[in-house]
Amino acid sequence: MQAFTLPEFYMPYPARLNPNLEQTRAHSMAWAKGMGMLDAPKPDGGVVWTGEQLAKMDYALMCAYTHPDCDGPTLDLITDWYVWVFFFDDHFLEEFKYSRDLAGAKAYLDHLELFMSDDPPEPANPAEAGLKDLWARTIPAMSDGWRRRFVTSTHNLMIESMWELNNINIGRIANPIEYVQMRRRVGGAPWSANLVECAVAAEVPDRLAGTRPLRVLSDSFADAVHLRNDLFSYQREVQEEGENANAVLVFERFFGCRTQEAAELVNDLLTSRLQQFENTALTEVPALLAQQAVPVHEQSAVAAYVKGLQDWQAGGHEWHARSSRYMNDGAAGGTVSVLSGPIGLGTSAARPVFSPARLGLRRRSEQLGHTLFRPVGHLPLPDLYMPYRIRVSPHLDAARRHAVAWARDAGMFEPVPAVASGTAPAVASGTAPAVASGTVPALASGTMWDERRFLGFDFARCAAMIHPDANPAQLNLSSDWLAWGTYGDDFFPAVFGAARNLAAAKLCTERLPEFMPQDAGATPEPTNPIERGLADLWRRTAAPMTAPAREQFRTAVVDMTSSWLWELANQVQHRIPDPVDYVEMRRKTFGSDMTMSLARLAHSDVVPAEIHQTRVMRELDTAAQDYACFTNDLFSYQKEIEFEGEIHNLVLVVESFLGVDRWQAADIVAALMTARMRQFEHIVANELPALFEEYALDEPARAILTRHADYLKDWMSGILEWHRGCARYTEAELRRSRVKEGPADFSFLPTGLGTSAARVGERLAYAR
Repeated sequence: MQAFTLPEFYMPYPARLNPNLEQTRAHSMAWAKGMGMLDAPKPDGGVVWTGEQLAKMDYALMCAYTHPDCDGPTLDLITDWYVWVFFFDDHFLEEFKYSRDLAGAKAYLDHLELFMSDDPPEPANPAEAGLKDLWARTIPAMSDGWRRRFVTSTHNLMIESMWELNNINIGRIANPIEYVQMRRRVGGAPWSANLVECAVAAEVPDRLAGTRPLRVLSDSFADAVHLRNDLFSYQREVQEEGENANAVLVFERFFGCRTQEAAELVNDLLTSRLQQFENTALTEVPALLAQQAVPVHEQSAVAAYVKGLQDWQAGGHEWHARSSRYMNDGAAGGTVSVLSGPIGLGTSAARPVFSPARLGLRRRSEQLGHTLFRPVGHLPLPDLYMPYRIRVSPHLDAARRHAVAWARDAGMFEPVPAVASGTAPAVASGTAPAVASGTVPALASGTMWDERRFLGFDFARCAAMIHPDANPAQLNLSSDWLAWGTYGDDFFPAVFGAARNLAAAKLCTERLPEFMPQDAGATPEPTNPIERGLADLWRRTAAPMTAPAREQFRTAVVDMTSSWLWELANQVQHRIPDPVDYVEMRRKTFGSDMTMSLARLAHSDVVPAEIHQTRVMRELDTAAQDYACFTNDLFSYQKEIEFEGEIHNLVLVVESFLGVDRWQAADIVAALMTARMRQFEHIVANELPALFEEYALDEPARAILTRHADYLKDWMSGILEWHRGCARYTEAELRRSRVKEGPADFSFLPTGLGTSAARVGERLAYAR
């Protein structure tokens, strides 16, 4: 009996079958036998795979569905890669997951990596033999950039298996955010995305591979593949094999719901990730290609890659519905396609009727149907778990005096330019164009901040709590960065949001790196408060840094300012973000990457760079970042939803995704904060000491990483306390600001039939 009834799947692409299937079936069986995979023994007797088992799993069928257009030799090669990766997974399970042999597992994985090189050793087991053969057959046809990406993906899916093994060993089930980002690394779908480039004989240009649009394509593709696999494999993995890395189980435990309900939630997230893929492919990718002036042959390569990922989704679903490896009763024929049923005059009644879930309509209506400026009132805060005490710098009073003077000198209390459609060049150059008749002034008074409001924001107090041990100059710098980042976050919707002027916002953003020269030298003449403040902050921050540290910090600042464009693009589409995309981008919009980069730079020459790229340090940082970001979303809910017409708030994202009210959504956000904090505590207590031993770090490096964890404790507790005492989010302050600014003129907007969509942003006059 199945563990649950499979949900109705959204699959917008038709599955097609490669005509070379039978030839590849015969080849893959012979190849697996030649590599020794059909004779590999289990520790307790028997073999990992028999020929009959391999035939039933039918990886050739999977690859024929997921790569329907490649030729026979390419299909053979791709199928061999999948035979290898599934054998590796099952062999690793038999050798180490059941025995909980952590030391043996690490040695096995370390040695396996040696076979991704030009001079591999002699293989000692079928996994090593298979990888050696595949590497030699694949690499000569691919570029150096693809090779680097593929090595990283293969490394991740092998080495991150230790995360699964560790969790099984201690009986720990991941929280939902940790699970999605770790499953992406250990699950292998980014690796599959790399193989798509090989199969379609069209590589993603190396200079584009790291951009947000291409990264989101790969990530959303990977998440959808993994979530689908978790639904089909729950019974085998959780109930039969005792694994605990499965999204259905993760959702069961986090939400405290039945297995069937958890499966439906996983399917909802799967639908959302597929629709994120579509949105990125149709909106962000074309804009990137135009912006970068990508030549036609490279545009064609990107298009082939996108189509290859779509084929993989459809084919992967079809194979899961047919393979003996999975629980799939009732799953066959579940895709939605224009080819479903008869076509032609008089045949419409004979076509199958699909539910809103199968068509993905419910998720789209939730994302696109939000009413802006909805009165929500004050949101009562749930209990928030905070295990760390607050510390405050003794230099707070002096920092407060400095902060208001610095903001005044930067021009943050001066009127901001009102931007209408067509004024992008003037804004980009820093001038404040006159507001022509019929344009939208973002703020009726023209003033976004004044000294009274700034004093109520009290950024110096926040800095004094997140950096309690800073000297006076460091505390002033920290306070100024907080003021600058918040001003920019307010400036963009105020100046560009009401008019939906994405072009002007982009031009403004593109100028900002000029005020962060790599040599810490001269900058252009600043023409607005953002540029003026950044020029001063960069001079004070970057001057004592090494060149690599400067580049790292500069990247973090650019990531934050670029994320403001992502927010504005969603506003233009009137689209509540996908939950995963929101969480991952929220870390950038909040500026958390920037502040953490600043904290690490002072010891960049003591701690090896590779340490900060380990799972332990990544998860330590992102757990802390999420706690702080979600804190802000809880406190700013009324400000953003009711007064600003904002859609970037996790409480709203949860409301939309789960179909719950704001009070339930706030409780879920608080539960996510607790889960991330518990994970942070677990890492500090258990995984950080293990990292020290694994890398044999010396005492200075251990002390620095311990101090980094202590810094994050101050950072989280300080941010929470600042929100509790800050006037920025109080209803009284919000209403005072609204009365002062008053309504804006929207008479220029079109009226009449067919123009309602043009008016969706009219209440954005009440900008931040």
